[in-house]
Amino acid sequence: MYAICLIRYRRPLEDVVAVEEQHRAYLRGLKDEGTLLASGPLDPRTGGALLVRVPDDDVHGALDAIRDGDPYVTFGVAQYELIPWVVGTGKEGLDEL
Repeated sequence: MYAICLIRYRRPLEDVVAVEEQHRAYLRGLKDEGTLLASGPLDPRTGGALLVRVPDDDVHGALDAIRDGDPYVTFGVAQYELIPWVVGTGKEGLDEL
């Protein structure tokens, strides 16, 4: 199963930037374990988005763990919107990542 995680900043950008390196290190860990497929900031910079792969048997638990482990959340500078996504067109390409 795939999911989109929308991240919305809750604090001024300078507060977000202060935690940014910890957030990016966290994302690198998700990428290394095969959970994170793509990520990046929104334009304008009001938040960001993640495309993730999660186990079919625990979609919500896995998404909650992704959100709860992010330093942006633990430091209170952002909130997540977690959207499970049933991919139709293009799924084969995602499955190869």
